[in-house]
Amino acid sequence: MTARLRLKILKRKGENMKIVCLDAATLGSDADLSEIASLGEFESYEMTESAQTAQRLAGAGVVITNKVLITDEIMAQTALKLICVSATGTNNIDMQAAQARGIAVKNVAGYSTNSVVQQTFASLFALTNALGYYADYGSSGKWYESEIFTHINAPISEIYGKEFGVIGLGQIGEKVARIAAAFGANVRYYSTSGANDNGEFARVSLDALLRACDIISIHAPLNEKTAGLIGEAELAKMKEGAILMNFGRGGIVDEEALARAVDERGLRVALDVLQTEPMRADHPLLRVKNRRNVVITPHIAWASIEARKRLIKMIAQNIRDFMSGK
Repeated sequence: MTARLRLKILKRKGENMKIVCLDAATLGSDADLSEIASLGEFESYEMTESAQTAQRLAGAGVVITNKVLITDEIMAQTALKLICVSATGTNNIDMQAAQARGIAVKNVAGYSTNSVVQQTFASLFALTNALGYYADYGSSGKWYESEIFTHINAPISEIYGKEFGVIGLGQIGEKVARIAAAFGANVRYYSTSGANDNGEFARVSLDALLRACDIISIHAPLNEKTAGLIGEAELAKMKEGAILMNFGRGGIVDEEALARAVDERGLRVALDVLQTEPMRADHPLLRVKNRRNVVITPHIAWASIEARKRLIKMIAQNIRDFMSGK
């Protein structure tokens, strides 16, 4: 019996499809899952260990997962009909096994574009405008002690006129490029896939981009073409004092080499993703000499209130579409 036919029979009998969310904590403590809960018998878990996955999916037809692995072994122990990934990437799903078993897999895309773009520039401003230093100076009361009206002990630089490079000109990268251009930067990009040919901005080689740019922002997926893309040799090509940002995926940048470049070449860094998440306690970027040159955020660029609401609505729609046979 096909999954679609079984679902139609279930609906005629008035039975509810069991829906299980395995890691609701990744959606935020304020996430409203009521729209999803209205679609069937709903169970939600804050987090799920790998040893708990099969048991929690007993009797479930639909699973919602962000990071919990759904392997062939798990599929073999369950009656899953639909796997909903509460993210764009599907690397935590054994896609070949799902296809072989006739289990549909649906992800969500485009929900976080505005959120990631905004966080990209928030992090950039933190570096160019020394926001951490000046916010601390003002809010701590140190300004009261000043003999003049201003205090300029940390340098501030403009985006205007800078050479701005984007690695990965997808939907997010393209919007970053346009905003950088609106600030008066000279924008160019490197296509990690080799297939993007955007006529709006100059397409250059990675080597040319690294050597020319004052600011480089990464917005690429992690795959065989991007893993280890920026290593020690690539970092050595960048201008001293240049800014490197990664809002794509950890693993694209060699973080050990990056930490050395911060101390030895004055590179400034903004990262929202790391190769290992959560961050390692002994991460080399925690030991750099000039902490003002490093901004690290805990993988939150995607997570604006609005983006997470869109994400949940898109998951609910994916379930509705599947149940209606779309």
